[in-house]
Amino acid sequence: MDKYKQYERVFNHLDENGDMKISPCELQKCVGSLGWEMSIEEAEVAVTLMDSDGDGLLCFEDFVKLVEGAGEEEKANDLKQAFAMYEMEGSGCITPKSLKRMLSRLGESKTLEECELMIAHYDINGDGQLNFDEFKVMMSS
Repeated sequence: MDKYKQYERVFNHLDENGDMKISPCELQKCVGSLGWEMSIEEAEVAVTLMDSDGDGLLCFEDFVKLVEGAGEEEKANDLKQAFAMYEMEGSGCITPKSLKRMLSRLGESKTLEECELMIAHYDINGDGQLNFDEFKVMMSS
């Protein structure tokens, strides 16, 4: 089953009254059924942000954007956590030394020179380090 069919099944399940729209109340119940907490105010804000036609409800297309947006946010958070693991003591960048240290912890031994070459491949601004944007490029290739 493709993901849009899955989204449609979930959407139809959440749409308790069958009006082909998800209200803030329905969204709040859905989130609660997943074991998370969302106040009615938070649900209203989420619906307002994603509501494409201004009726205060989520149509199917709005719901898909909400779900996929949450996935993108999760990916961004995962990348930030991964970056922090390699980053050198809050410096905001990955240095050859910090890369070598982290790879060593992961059981992959590299020389400092090898780490410099690895970084140089994605070092867009040429400063010999990877900032978060360069790290994102590296992780997406």
